[in-house]
Amino acid sequence: MEQAQVRAGQLVEAKARPEECFALIGAGPMGLAMAKTLVEQGVPFQGFELADDVGGLWNIDAPRSTMYETAHLISSKRMTEFTDFPMLEDTAEYPSHREMKTYFQDFAKAFDLYQHFHFGAEVLKTEPLERGGWEITWRDKTGTHHIQNFAGLMIANGTLSEPNMPEFQGEFTGELIHASEYRYPTQFAGKRVLVVGAGNSGCDIAVDAIHHGVSCDLSMRRGYYFVPKYVFGVPADTMGGKIRLPMWLKRKVDGAILKWFVGDPQKYGFPKPDYALYESHPVVNSLILFHAGHGDLKVRPDIERLDGKTVHFRDGTSAEYDMILAATGYKLHYPFIDKKHLNWKGSAPHLYLNCMHPERDDLFVLGMVEASGLGWQGRHEQAEMIARYIAGLRSGNSAAQAIRSTKSDGYERATGGMNYIDLPRMAYYVDKATYRREVTGQIAALKAAEV
Repeated sequence: MEQAQVRAGQLVEAKARPEECFALIGAGPMGLAMAKTLVEQGVPFQGFELADDVGGLWNIDAPRSTMYETAHLISSKRMTEFTDFPMLEDTAEYPSHREMKTYFQDFAKAFDLYQHFHFGAEVLKTEPLERGGWEITWRDKTGTHHIQNFAGLMIANGTLSEPNMPEFQGEFTGELIHASEYRYPTQFAGKRVLVVGAGNSGCDIAVDAIHHGVSCDLSMRRGYYFVPKYVFGVPADTMGGKIRLPMWLKRKVDGAILKWFVGDPQKYGFPKPDYALYESHPVVNSLILFHAGHGDLKVRPDIERLDGKTVHFRDGTSAEYDMILAATGYKLHYPFIDKKHLNWKGSAPHLYLNCMHPERDDLFVLGMVEASGLGWQGRHEQAEMIARYIAGLRSGNSAAQAIRSTKSDGYERATGGMNYIDLPRMAYYVDKATYRREVTGQIAALKAAEV
């Protein structure tokens, strides 16, 4: 019987031979949700996690975590948590990354998931076998290489680990880093800072730079919609009613609320968005406009070129900086598998409901889905659908056969008719209501057809 290393040298017996198992890469929130639902459906698997503990991105000590010390959730705990594992009452409404790591550790313990993972294990290569299944090459924490065959492959290594670093014209002689290299506000001490990119991370980091650096400017290519964290004293994302409004009306209602609580960001120098509300992810931040209104932050346009420590902007202005921090996002990155196996189209794999390969039933990409307010429960539903689908194929479930036919016949991303802006980070964006309706509908069909 094979042995699986769990933690600190503890060993447990594997429950099935590798060739009968799915290989699950990643023990972040998506990998944990997948592990839990596989256990519930009786589908054997072996998990692999590069870090020495669960949590994925939220484990700041993980080798490839891009977390920073001041990071918190931008959605509230009740809109983010797993439904069957609520966060403790004394957890902050917008938890820190350390609270989130503890939450995922508690989740893994509650559902006895640690025993299913090799920790300190790096998957190096995955190759499909002619007869079906996958050959997995991985390295354990001692540096020993292993080659094993598995019945299938599940990829849950996250979407925020490979920096998307822009190329700038000219040369900068100060410090130039990506947000992935940022950990502590003290990195800004004594420096004139330019943050490039005004997404959620960019704005959070800019607030840190305002408090800890000499000065901070924010370079923006396009405008954003800004959402405060609290509205009428409660988390803003809890304000939505149970009745789903048509998008044209939701935009009017939410746009009016934003005007009441945010005002007009353009008066502080922020560019006006050239797209409609919800066609890109809004910035959830109560402090960036506060500091702009107090003169602590200067908004700059896109960079034209660099010259020593001088940055020239596209509006003809220039300024000197000691540090440029590029908060320009991340690229999807699956280094252990050839792109040709993932049905890659444009900036992302094109998969049924963002997770199922059109032709293969032994390959799934997990967590490659973003939507405003989707939360961990939306991802848990994705995991449950996949687990029930695999179990259904093995038991002859008619609904599983119907899903197989649907995904092989062709499909569109679940955008709900939204015209998302054409950016790589939006290539796997979905409309939350549309996506959850389709996923939960498939779960209901699979349950109803169980034999």
